[in-house]
Amino acid sequence: MALLVIIGTALAIAQTNRPVTGSTGACCASITNPANIASIATTNVPATLPEKKPLPKLLDLGAGKCIPCKMMAPILERLKIDYTGKLEVEFIDVWKNSEAIKQYGIEAIPTQIFYDANGKEMFRHIGFFSKDDILAKWKELGVDLKVTK
Repeated sequence: MALLVIIGTALAIAQTNRPVTGSTGACCASITNPANIASIATTNVPATLPEKKPLPKLLDLGAGKCIPCKMMAPILERLKIDYTGKLEVEFIDVWKNSEAIKQYGIEAIPTQIFYDANGKEMFRHIGFFSKDDILAKWKELGVDLKVTK
């Protein structure tokens, strides 16, 4: 075992001193050289990842086979697209995730819950809710969304 470690170390040292060439014959930096590893590791890496700022959230709880819920689906998709980076939109199918009924106190579907950026519930609506009515409610709640696309 010790002999294998010695042979492996000797081969690694021998490889470190050889230039690495590609099919064009150009020399590349050896990544086995500690100086090269340090420069590769710090190239174009941000010091910290930008934090996502909390967004207001529209949570729609419904079911895939419920007629008013199906009518809400394209509205929710449009809101996701139009207000990317300004509003979080989420749908939970309560027939597939029955825990959500209890967790969110759902009495009927669809139910839309409006949350501020801190996660505090601001408003709750039961039934179909049009895009214009949703946007008007956000404005009434003090969240003025501007279309990003």
